[in-house]
Order: sequence, then C-alpha cells, then structure tokens
Amino acid sequence: MTVTSNSGGIAAQDDGEVEIPPMGKTHTTQRKPTDGHVEISGVTVDFGQGVVAVKDATLDIQPGEFVCLLGPSGCGKSTLMNTVAAFVKPTTGSVKVDGKEVEKPGQDRGMVFQQHSLFPWKTVCDNVAFGPLMAGKTKSQARSIASTFLEMVGLSAYENRFPSVLSGGMKQRVGIARALANYPSVLLMDEPFGALDAQTRAMMQENLLQIWSEFGITVIFVTHDIDEAVFLADRVVVMSASPGRLIADIKVELPRPRIADMVTSAEYIKTKKQCMDLIRQESLRAFEQQSNKG
Repeated sequence: MTVTSNSGGIAAQDDGEVEIPPMGKTHTTQRKPTDGHVEISGVTVDFGQGVVAVKDATLDIQPGEFVCLLGPSGCGKSTLMNTVAAFVKPTTGSVKVDGKEVEKPGQDRGMVFQQHSLFPWKTVCDNVAFGPLMAGKTKSQARSIASTFLEMVGLSAYENRFPSVLSGGMKQRVGIARALANYPSVLLMDEPFGALDAQTRAMMQENLLQIWSEFGITVIFVTHDIDEAVFLADRVVVMSASPGRLIADIKVELPRPRIADMVTSAEYIKTKKQCMDLIRQESLRAFEQQSNKG
C-alpha cells in the first residue's frame, strides 16, 4: 500500500527520592526547513525461515512532521523504523533521507530506545557529549553542546550526576538530549515511554511535544498505545498484523499545541475510535496467527 501525505513529580529510587524538575528553557536551532524528508519505498524485510516482518511498505514523511507508527505487538513497527536508522537492511525497496539512500547509521538520524541505554560509568553531561565527541568536536565544544541540550530538557542541575541516581523519566530525557546533540534532521523513537508509569508518561509526552515544536525536527515514533499516538502525532500510520503492511494513514486534526483537555474533545474521540477499530481487528488476526503457530 502507498501512503503519502502532504511538571514535575517524585520518582522513587533505590537510594531515595529524586524530584523530577520541569522542562528547561527552549532554544532556537538553525535547520533548513527542507531537512528531514523521509521516503520509504516498497520496503520488505524478510528475515528468512518464513519470517516476513514488513511487506511492501511505502511511506512519505515530510520535513518537520510528527508521525506515529501504530500496530499490534509483533507487527514490524520497530523493524520498519530500524530500516530508517539503518540497523536493518531492507530485503527489497529503499529508504531515503533528504534524497540520499540510507546505507548506514548517521548523524542525521538520532535514536531513542525504550530502554535508556546510557553509559552508567559516565556522567549525564558526558553521556550527552559522547556523540559530538565521536563526530569530531573538541571536548569543550562537546560539553557546551551537552549543556545546551540538558538545559533544553530541564536537567542542567544533574549534568554531573551519574545515571543511577535518576528516575526513569529523567533517564529518557537524557536519552532525548543525547539523540539531539548531533543536530539530526530525523528523530527516531522506539516506544521510549513504554516502561514509564502513567503520570510520568503523560509528562514526558508533553515535554517531547515542547521540544519538537521548538526544534522543528521530523519525528517517527513507534507505539502500541492508541492514546499516545493520537495525542502526539500529525499522522497515525497503522500497521497490520504480521507481515506488517501499512493499512491506514490517519491525519490527526487536533490543533497544536496539544493539551491534556483535548482527550475529551469530539475530534480526539473520533480519531481514537478509528484507530481502535483497526487495531482491534489486527490484534485479533495477530492472536489467531500466534495460536495457529502454537
């Protein structure tokens, strides 16, 4: 199928409680408005032994769009995203970012995983500075960049702490800062808030939208949570049960900035129901597939 388109809280830790600070100041960044154009063309990912994770996916994502990939567990959402990151090579088809075919991981694509994957032996600042250092920046330049993005995510006061003293939400904010530190044109997020409690998750969603609106970056966000997808996205792209096909591209008409009260609006409920009907159908198919294999 072809799819085209035009706060704070207290977090308990093993060694006590750490207050989650609010977001920091925003910063204007210099990016071309045309950066971040993602073109996925006829992508199939076949892992062999009868496992086809993604089948004939074609998706056009415009610069600065926030697109959520939504689908049942095991439908190939993360695999499709990983073809953009170049962690997975398509069996057939192609992936381009800003007109260039994706062949290997690069600075133009930042990645945030479900697990924070921070270096535990490095301070928060050094974790964020790692990417710029690897890209050839001097130590002072890298630390300056890290400080800028830690201020953006509201964690300047924690830059000399180690990850072990941070809450889960704070670790993910460090992960977002680290992903942005190389000034990518595309931010890839693989269920980054899936392990968080509901209150922290809601806060993180609002914080992410604040960063996105300021940074002007293209975001591809994988989730299985319908509420999360509708609240965050410009477009919700729904994937089928395995093999993952793109079966719907739903434009979210909610105005921005998004606020919590919108979840009771008629447009929100309408869009959520549209997604729910599709996901229920595909989840039943996935369950049947798994039962038959068993």
